[in-house]
Amino acid sequence: MTPMSKTRRISCLAAAASATALAVTACGAPDESEQESFNIRGEIPAAAEDCAQYDSYGDFEDETVTIFASILDQEADEMQAGWHYFEECTGINIEYEGTAQFEADMKVRVDGGTAPDIALFPQPGLMSNFKDDLVPASDELSALATEGWSEDWLAYGTIDGQLYAAPNSANAKSFIWYSPQFFADNGYTVPTTWDELIALSDTIAAAGTTPWCAGFESGGATGWPGTDWIEDIVLREGTDVYDQWVNHEIPFNDPQIVSAIDKAGTVLQNPDYVFNGPDTISSTAFQTAGHPILDNECAFYRMASFYGAMWPEDTVVAEDGDVFAFRFPETNAGDNTMLVGGEFVAAFSDSEATEATRQYLASELYHSTRLQTGPWSTAQQGVDASVATTPVNVFATEILTDPAVTVRFDGSDLMPGEVGASSFWTGIVEWADGAKTSQQMADDIEASWPQ
Repeated sequence: MTPMSKTRRISCLAAAASATALAVTACGAPDESEQESFNIRGEIPAAAEDCAQYDSYGDFEDETVTIFASILDQEADEMQAGWHYFEECTGINIEYEGTAQFEADMKVRVDGGTAPDIALFPQPGLMSNFKDDLVPASDELSALATEGWSEDWLAYGTIDGQLYAAPNSANAKSFIWYSPQFFADNGYTVPTTWDELIALSDTIAAAGTTPWCAGFESGGATGWPGTDWIEDIVLREGTDVYDQWVNHEIPFNDPQIVSAIDKAGTVLQNPDYVFNGPDTISSTAFQTAGHPILDNECAFYRMASFYGAMWPEDTVVAEDGDVFAFRFPETNAGDNTMLVGGEFVAAFSDSEATEATRQYLASELYHSTRLQTGPWSTAQQGVDASVATTPVNVFATEILTDPAVTVRFDGSDLMPGEVGASSFWTGIVEWADGAKTSQQMADDIEASWPQ
């Protein structure tokens, strides 16, 4: 029996006008001290307080659902605020635990018999490693997912033809950050093709400003920002090539891939292009690598939409602000692609409370609420992008929910861990440092691919 068939017993529901209404009611609303317990930059929308909206999930008195993910600190607070009223109105207590070592910790938890009820997987390839332990999506959850996401997104939550996980957050990764004021002062326009981007980079360099900032340092994950560069370029050579590469239907050292690495090198290995020189890229922290844009010391920084939360506190991130982003240009005018990342909601428990929580996390109500509790973006097609808390998250969500945009998930997150989270990372660092050519890098990564 699913939660859909259970009878609600929360007394306040008699006052609710409709199970789907978004009207504000006093029922089940936490007091002011509870609201203040969240460290959130947005706010829980008042419309989310209406307990009638949660009627279909069932009545669970003091049942606990555990959720495990890589989301930490303030972002974790903002995420938990998004399901606060769901807990209040259903009686489910969600116990959240975050970790900075998600991949390793998940294996320990599952192997040790202490898997969480729900895990938010940022890597579909990693999720597939646990296929035998996962609970397939129910018919109800599958219907919600099919209604809410495009086929491209659903494919990444599907293993061997079976849907296991609906998407959670989504990041637009094909972004380049810049200063709108710098562009306005110099009469520059946002490039829409790769050739225009390179021509503008040359113009900026000739005028005395270094065109690009870059940084690949990320602790134990150093190198991943460089893999995004290669993925963006391969994707714009064609989705067929991208899919074949990610699925190892063509080798990593296929000439088309080597050519894409060389193409990235026209920027990243050009001493006239890179702020402080290409030999500093691997040691420059990605979190702060774009900040010289604020002082006009560089013009561009390629980084995903989540970078909007990484600027100094007083930075105005808006189309007419200190910094904003434009889409990574297409190779061919008229193409409409976006490299994406995100998490997927997978379950290790088939309890009714877990099922109810999975369905809520796949709902338009949750995604709309979460958009308003802090900087976040989603590909859930039912949401109103304009309610996102920042202009860049509005921009990202508009792109991610546009069915005309062809999306492909981060390639390194789809590749086997030995490649996507190991040899690709180290290989791109060695290449950036000048220790390996594009061909040598690609050959070594191909040799690391598990047989």
